[in-house]
Amino acid sequence: MRVEVDRDVCVGAGLCVLTAPEVFAQDDDGLSGLLPGAGGRFGAEVREAARLCPVRAISAVREEGPEGP
Repeated sequence: MRVEVDRDVCVGAGLCVLTAPEVFAQDDDGLSGLLPGAGGRFGAEVREAARLCPVRAISAVREEGPEGP
């Protein structure tokens, strides 16, 4: 799964950090982003964080590989 945070849209609500603190963090300005080294930890909690984002700043896109979706 590919996860991105659009920091131009983010309003700093912090629901992503509360939902998946091992994947997301807020910077000094309150904007969310992915934690370094968070690769491979994307699962149900990240999809829930994207769903809960009030401004839809998080996109979680399932990537298809040679083995399928």
